[in-house]
Amino acid sequence: MATVEPGSPRSLDYEKRLSSDEKKDSKQVEVVDDGDSGFGVLENERDIATHVITLHDDPTLNPWTLRAFIIGIGLSAFGGVLAEIYYFKPQTVLVSTMFLAIISYVLGIAMETAIPSRGIFRYLNPHPFNKKENAFIVIMSSAAANSALGTEVLAVQRLFYNITPNPGASIFLLFSSQLLGYGIGGLFRNVLLYPSKMLYPGILPLVSMFDALFKDASGAQKKLRLFWIAFAVIFVWELFPEWIFPLLTGFSIFCIANQKSPDFTRVFGGSNGNEGLGLLSICFDWQYISGGYNPMAIPLRAQFSNLIGYILCMVVFCAVYYKNIWQSKSFPFLSQELFYANGTVYDQLLILNDKLEVDPTLLAEQGLPFYAGTWVVQLLTTNLGMGATFAHLLIWNFDDMKDAWSWMSPSGIRKMWKNFNWKFWQDDGMRENLQDDENLDPHYREMLKYPDAPNSWYLVTLAISIIMSLVIIYKTDSTLPWWGFLVSVILATISILFFGTLYAITGLQFIIQPFIQMIGGFIHPGKPMANMYFVLFGYNSVNQAQLLLRDLKIAQYTKLPPRAAFTAQIIGTLFGSVLNFILMNSIIDNQRDILLSVEGTNVWSGQQPQQYNSQAIAWGALSHELFAIGKRYQFVAWAYLIGFLVPIPFWIAYKLWPRLRTDYLYTPVICYYIGWLCVGINSSIFSYFSIAWVSQWWLRTRYPRWFTKYNYILAAALDGGTQVMIFILSFAVFGASGDSHLFPQWWGANQNGNYDRCVLIDS
Repeated sequence: MATVEPGSPRSLDYEKRLSSDEKKDSKQVEVVDDGDSGFGVLENERDIATHVITLHDDPTLNPWTLRAFIIGIGLSAFGGVLAEIYYFKPQTVLVSTMFLAIISYVLGIAMETAIPSRGIFRYLNPHPFNKKENAFIVIMSSAAANSALGTEVLAVQRLFYNITPNPGASIFLLFSSQLLGYGIGGLFRNVLLYPSKMLYPGILPLVSMFDALFKDASGAQKKLRLFWIAFAVIFVWELFPEWIFPLLTGFSIFCIANQKSPDFTRVFGGSNGNEGLGLLSICFDWQYISGGYNPMAIPLRAQFSNLIGYILCMVVFCAVYYKNIWQSKSFPFLSQELFYANGTVYDQLLILNDKLEVDPTLLAEQGLPFYAGTWVVQLLTTNLGMGATFAHLLIWNFDDMKDAWSWMSPSGIRKMWKNFNWKFWQDDGMRENLQDDENLDPHYREMLKYPDAPNSWYLVTLAISIIMSLVIIYKTDSTLPWWGFLVSVILATISILFFGTLYAITGLQFIIQPFIQMIGGFIHPGKPMANMYFVLFGYNSVNQAQLLLRDLKIAQYTKLPPRAAFTAQIIGTLFGSVLNFILMNSIIDNQRDILLSVEGTNVWSGQQPQQYNSQAIAWGALSHELFAIGKRYQFVAWAYLIGFLVPIPFWIAYKLWPRLRTDYLYTPVICYYIGWLCVGINSSIFSYFSIAWVSQWWLRTRYPRWFTKYNYILAAALDGGTQVMIFILSFAVFGASGDSHLFPQWWGANQNGNYDRCVLIDS
């Protein structure tokens, strides 16, 4: 990493604000960059933040350029349109942040090279393309490149309930549901963003790539060379496991040895969706190895808890299925569908009356549905992990979180009153004492020279979102009452604080939608439509808050001014929502019959709105019948309360026998991942943890200098090359633009069964 160059343009006031702690961190970074000996192992979050990512900031770099807005809006349109199209596709493709970063870099350098910098053209090419422009573009386009959950609700209303809210109400529904989480998350910045402990490990490869792309030092050139070599190699390599040689997706010696045993499929298979648990299967496809979380970025402590959860998952799943708990053998081993007792898929629409509510007579005719046993475990352990999250963080991380409610103290209220200014667009002065905080992220301390996007901006965003939502829930025939909406907001606020903390520290993100759906079902029984809206505001707000805070951390690491980051997020989110709405209506108008069919086509599919509607009916209509005390799946609800007790024995053990190091375990992660293998392709587990061990333990402890300089840039290259190739293959051969073209049948491409040669189970 480059050190701070003498004579770089910094104001005298800024130099005075450099604390001794920050200067110490800067000197540590210089040692790494200069190649001096004696470098130690990175032990904690602050070490990683100050050694892997450069602390240096050049205040003269300008992100507010016409070029940044043009590329940002263009990629926002690209990402927003593509995300919505793929919502209605059988082949799912996500427009990743890494992909957007690479494309925006290429476009930025192209504009810098091709456009003159004189005359009127200087507005398009005012100076060399810089890191802050690139970060600004990525934040804007990534905010747009998601299919808003609100369009899912609107699509279900149009497809299954023949309700078409007017366009104005629909667009404002998208705006309010997308920005609600922004408002709440923004108000938690002092807890979830500023401290060094809030590392956000998942973005380290991206930021490391930015550092390498925009620095001229010899060390950075070596990083850049490694990046492009690894990028090119993985780009070519992914052609093999993804298309030519898909056996490499999951190579299982057990499946090859025994190609007739369904039990081998369930335990050792995993190269195809919902095939099996993938025990000891070896995956050579980086898309699946790094599909959820990059194993080279997540800290070892989180990885260790994750591994324990996976091991327990395999044990519990096999025990539940082979002991026939919850009649598991009557249903597929892995599935998230609802079933009749005979194992056929449950038709949920047959239990609804003309008011779209559950009819007791029709329900009695059809009978209560069943879940696959492994899916029940997933629901149970999700609730177990949620309860454990609250208890674990209150026990182990109370000091990290207490600022979230410190504003309610008399001194906090006096401070807010002292800094109150009706001119909400101005700085609220809340950062004036932050530089004295020893836990403050050194990167954020560098940001103190820029005007803040004050709390009042996020408070106004939250207030507008709440007001809009309260109007819209009645204008869109949601059946969700005002008090139900407020409950969902309170639930989202609590969840953002706790699950946002866990995500910021570990890099692991919990999917809490089933829990939100269950709560919505209990307080609005028999109303699937209300359940959908309850989930929209309660669950989507948590996701949006985490995305906001992740992007603000990207801005913090790249020294993008806070107001630029806020602007990019708002523009990208609003622009993407409008595009989502336009595309959704166009696709439904032209493909309605296909979207309503069970099988769809190889071009269009309604599987996602169908699934969302099914879950809303199952949870919103049948929570009392399935999950209440004394009912079939009562332990799913009880697990939430039991989860509060899980961390306590580990805390007591640490107090009594500290050498056992039970403080090293994240009990919520262990609980949550006991149910993680319930769906999808599971062949990558062994490869994932092998690479995680090599990166986060062997390289970090044995070769700390190499780890510091190259681990995260290599991770970025592997992700980037993979995602670019997957994007190309999606259109070229996987049916994203029409017909799919599978590679011809041969031993390494078993197109007529499971790729790993395990027997195909008919179920």
